[in-house]
Amino acid sequence: MPRVERTRTMPKTTVKKRAPKTKSKADIAKTIEMMTEQYGPFSQEPRLPPTDEMVFTILSQHTSDTNSSRAYRRLMERFVTLNEVATADIAEIEKAIAPGGLAKIKAPRIKEVLNRILELNGSLDLSFLREMPLNDAKAWLRQLPGIGPKSAGIVLSFSLGMPAMAIDTHIHRVSQRLGVIGPKVSADKAHDILEEKVEPEEVFNFHVSYINHGRQVCRAQRPLCPECVVGGLCPSRKKFMSKKDLGALASQERQTIAGTGGAPMPHAPQSQTP
Repeated sequence: MPRVERTRTMPKTTVKKRAPKTKSKADIAKTIEMMTEQYGPFSQEPRLPPTDEMVFTILSQHTSDTNSSRAYRRLMERFVTLNEVATADIAEIEKAIAPGGLAKIKAPRIKEVLNRILELNGSLDLSFLREMPLNDAKAWLRQLPGIGPKSAGIVLSFSLGMPAMAIDTHIHRVSQRLGVIGPKVSADKAHDILEEKVEPEEVFNFHVSYINHGRQVCRAQRPLCPECVVGGLCPSRKKFMSKKDLGALASQERQTIAGTGGAPMPHAPQSQTP
């Protein structure tokens, strides 16, 4: 019989993809410095007491700053204290916060959170959180119904002056485009990552400057990359630039290299004529 040769199947090898390289602490600090110079300075004065800040945060979900401010003002005009809100009928809370939108969802959430705080703490005063380690304070807040990492971060940072991250859509988008976090990192996971990467004394400036940058320049649709103060540190900007802007950028880079004997200069923001 003729000899039949068997073909040997080689085992498949799996190539593990490397995680994308992200910005160093020094580069992140540079972006904070440049954005703070562009949009700041910022004052870290407490906006509201911590429990009021939490209620305001709930009211601010899925609406504008104007509407949430109006809803909070109406709520406090109607009930005067949050202790009264905690014992009020949900229908009355709904009526008071109607200008903020989604009142049927937010009213029972506010009442539930306030009563849970009273159950756990005996009062609505959350100033004791300031004396706790940051992770313990975050954990205490996150046991409350509907309070996630962003809401907890807002209360701790804006009311108690603690170096807690509060990642909204603007900060998340800007951080991903700049390569501060990886492209697949969720907003929830970004909180702990960024608290490791940003120095505690810079967390507030990071928060406010990145929000301003996301709203004014690094917008979700049609970002204004030619106007970006940190464009020289952004690995994503060429993806969003028009051919005309790319041509102007290439020309600028050639002139910069020619003018420095071949040594590339760091990015410098262009002055704008008012």
